[in-house]
Amino acid sequence: MHPDMNTPKAATPIDQVREIEFPKICDPRGNLSFVESARHVPFPIRRVFYIYDVPGGETRGGHAHKKCWMALMAIAGSFDVRLTDGRSEKVVRLNRANKAVLIPPGVWDTMSEFTTGTVALALASEFYDEDDYIRDYDEFLTYAANLRNE
Repeated sequence: MHPDMNTPKAATPIDQVREIEFPKICDPRGNLSFVESARHVPFPIRRVFYIYDVPGGETRGGHAHKKCWMALMAIAGSFDVRLTDGRSEKVVRLNRANKAVLIPPGVWDTMSEFTTGTVALALASEFYDEDDYIRDYDEFLTYAANLRNE
């Protein structure tokens, strides 16, 4: 659990998944949304990355993190995010530039159903660390079962 989170320890990782709506300033010239670290996302933002030009039918993600929290959003276009903790599953459709899904450590995510021109933006609580990733689903299931038994 990230130290800045106020989620009870008894909650499973999938119970900590939630949608976030960022401030939206409406203006006839175009809308503006913003994200402030540790205010609109419950962690300090240490990394930002984006995914774009995803070919039709492709998936992204397909991994979990051991300690990194993520806020994932579609700043253009739309896509689905399938999330699981090895027992329960949620699917979130991201299609608004001012909405994101909060993904805690211990949750496997797979992104699919990208529309043409989609740009997915991720805000991460940690710097890139390959050792934080779980990329094999069977290994993830073992890791998730061990989390439940702690």
